[in-house]
Amino acid sequence: MNIWEVDKLFLFIMFVIPGFISIKTYELLIPKEVKDSSKQIIDAITYSCLNFSVLIWFIIDVESNSLIDAHPGLYKFFYFSVLFLFPILWVLIWMWVRKLDFFQKNAPHPTAKPWDFVFSQRHWYWVIVTFKSGEKIAGKYAGRSFASSNPSKEQIYLEETWNLNEDGGFDRPRNNTAGIIVLADEILTIELFKYE
Repeated sequence: MNIWEVDKLFLFIMFVIPGFISIKTYELLIPKEVKDSSKQIIDAITYSCLNFSVLIWFIIDVESNSLIDAHPGLYKFFYFSVLFLFPILWVLIWMWVRKLDFFQKNAPHPTAKPWDFVFSQRHWYWVIVTFKSGEKIAGKYAGRSFASSNPSKEQIYLEETWNLNEDGGFDRPRNNTAGIIVLADEILTIELFKYE
C-alpha cells in the first residue's frame, strides 16, 4: 500500500490536517500538557469531521454552483479557508465561549493554573516574592519581564529588583540591577501590586 498515492494523500489532508491545526492553535493559546502527536490522531480526525460538519452546507453550495469554472481563484481560496483558516477560527470562538461568565459557572476555566492565568494577561506589576526561608525579594514585572507557562515549571524573571523599606514597601531599585530569575521550587507566595 503506497501512502503517497494521490487519493490517500488527499484523504489525509482533508481529515487530519484541519484537526491538527485546531489542536496546535489551542495548545499555542492555552498552555497545557502537550500530548505526543501520534496520540492526537483520533482527536485530529474528530475535529476535522466537526469542521466539515459545520461547513457542509457551504461546501455543497460551492460544489453545486460550479464555482470552480466561473471563479477558480475563489474556489481555491474557499478550500484553503476550509482546511486552514476555519480550524483556527473555531478555536478562537471556543476560547471566547469558554471565558463567558455563563460557561464558567458550568465548566472549568480553560487555563489550568493561576500562574498562567495571571501572567498570560501581560499586565505590569510590582512584585514581592516570599521564599520558603522567609526571605523576600521585591521587583518590577513589566515589558521586559517574563514568566514561564505550562507545561514548563514556574519561573519568573523580574527586570528590576528593588529594596524594601522597613514598612515592607518599595524603597528604590537596587544599584545596577539587571533583574532576577526566581525559581518556583523556592517560592512560598508572590504578592502582586498594581503598577501605576
